Amino acid sequence: MNRKALPFLTASSAALLLAACAVGPKAPDAALPPQASGAFIGSQSASVSTEAARADWWRLYNDAALDGLIQQALTENNELEAAAANLRAVRASLSEARAGRLPSTNLNTSGQYGRASAATTADGNNGQPFENSETYSGGLDMAYEIDLFGRVGSTIRAARADADAAREALEVIRISVVAETARAYADTCSANAQIAVAERTIDLQSKTVDLTQRLLDGGSGNGLDVARARAALESTRASLPPLRAQRDGALYRLATLTGRTPAEASEAARGCQSPPQLSQPIPVGDGATLLARRPDVRQAEARLAAAAARVNVATASLYPTISLGGSLGTTALDSNDLGKDSSFRFSVGPLISWNFPNIAVARARIKQADAQTDAALATFDQTVLTALQETETALSAYANELDRRTALRTARDQAATAARLSRLRFDAGADSFLTVLDSERTLAGADAALAASEAQVTTYQIALFKALAGGWDQAPDPEA
Repeated sequence: MNRKALPFLTASSAALLLAACAVGPKAPDAALPPQASGAFIGSQSASVSTEAARADWWRLYNDAALDGLIQQALTENNELEAAAANLRAVRASLSEARAGRLPSTNLNTSGQYGRASAATTADGNNGQPFENSETYSGGLDMAYEIDLFGRVGSTIRAARADADAAREALEVIRISVVAETARAYADTCSANAQIAVAERTIDLQSKTVDLTQRLLDGGSGNGLDVARARAALESTRASLPPLRAQRDGALYRLATLTGRTPAEASEAARGCQSPPQLSQPIPVGDGATLLARRPDVRQAEARLAAAAARVNVATASLYPTISLGGSLGTTALDSNDLGKDSSFRFSVGPLISWNFPNIAVARARIKQADAQTDAALATFDQTVLTALQETETALSAYANELDRRTALRTARDQAATAARLSRLRFDAGADSFLTVLDSERTLAGADAALAASEAQVTTYQIALFKALAGGWDQAPDPEA
């Protein structure tokens, strides 16, 4: 070995040992508040349990049609497909960043034919004209950046964090698609149930109209009772078109979520007559497992890591860039001489570049990266608080709607009893027809309110499942 090369090789080895070093501040801690790890405030309700939340929460409904629709949405939804494609693009960027660890290479060949100008030489070639000449060359150039100040490593960390954030963004959309598919299915079923209630009420009120008309025709009734009965009937009929529009809108929304056109909407959903029901308390876990499971929290944490790594990238621009380069090739005046020992050439050595005039620009970029890190940290903190707020709100809304539904069931039962008794008293001549009409109107309102509450209970259940981030780990991670 050439002893003159030892100092250079020693310096290069030392540089390689320091390649993992990075300049700039450490990443800020994405710490969770201690209060976030305990039980939920709303977990005291009998409608939920503190068991670990289920990822496949929709299977708690034991509804085969719902299971099939969600599976179809997970494989056919276009938003999910776009998010998966975006993840592949970001991961390709990560591969590009990792390539910075590898030497860059350049393979080149050239051939030239020409003549030099006598005016460009000191002796003018002794007054003799230059002859035409040929030059041929081929070679391989290589350069490797010695990552002494961590620019390449920090760039890779930022790209890896970007890929993590894109993966979590995909999970956020997956959760939303699962929840919205279940909601659209439940809304379709609930609208059908409300339509059925309205149709039963119309049937009852139609019989009342017939009765008052017969009494009028027989001479024992009056036109006022007939008009009142018909007004109540038409009022109920007027509630049907909005319910049908609501049903169709939910059905078409479901078709879009599952990657279908409205004409291909699910027949199972179209024929569903009642919203899916749970037969057990909802398992919700606790705050710590929630925050570990929520992909929006994980996404915010990944973005914070990416922002912090970019501070290191910006800081590294204050320091020199050190590269080790080499060239190997052959150059000859005749193409037949290429590859011969006499035409062989090589060179090797370090390249140090340092942009002193751009220090102000580098410091401005550092300030920009610092500010973006502060914003990412604030976003992470806010995301944690929002996750807890959404879950507690969903728990409260669900528990209170259950109480409301219980009260509405009692009210409906009492209204049905009152309607039956008022009809009996009217038939016996003890009450006026106005009492019958009023009791039937009350019963119709109680039936409609109970059907709406049944729909709202299912809506709040799904909102709670969505807040708990159920479904986030159901589909395999593409290219994981």
